[in-house]
Amino acid sequence: MAVPPPPREAPRPPKRVDAVPGTPFGVVHLDVPPVTSGLAIGSLVTGIASILVSLLVLCFGVAGPNYGGAWAAGAFTVLGAIAGTAAVVAGLLARRQIRRPAPPPAVRFTGRGLAVAGLSCGGVGLLVSLGGLALALVVQIT
Repeated sequence: MAVPPPPREAPRPPKRVDAVPGTPFGVVHLDVPPVTSGLAIGSLVTGIASILVSLLVLCFGVAGPNYGGAWAAGAFTVLGAIAGTAAVVAGLLARRQIRRPAPPPAVRFTGRGLAVAGLSCGGVGLLVSLGGLALALVVQIT
C-alpha cells in the first residue's frame, strides 16, 4: 500500500494586491500568520528553572550545617536570583513586544499568557530563593 501524501495547507488569501504601473503585473502582499514570541518562551523556561533552583536552596536551608548549609544555599541563591530576575525582565520585554502594533507586512507576535506565566514563575523563584537563604541563615545561627 502506498502512503498518501501529507495534506496541503489551505492557501492563505492575499492581504492586498498593488498594481505595478505601466505593466500587467502586480505585487501581492500575503498575510503573515502570528508567531509565538521567543522572549515569552524564554521567560517561562527561565522562570521554571528559577523555581527548581530555589527548591534546591530550600533543601540546603533545611539540611542545615550538615551539607554546607548557608554557604551552599547562598551560592545557589545567586543562581536562582539571577534566573528569576532574567525571567521577569524577559517577560516584561515579551509583553511589550506582543502589545506593540505591527503594520500589515510585519510579523505579529502572540504568547501573552506565556509571558505572564514567565513573569510569575520568575518572581516566585526569586522570592523563594531569598526565603530559602533566610531559612538557611536562621538554621545556621541556631
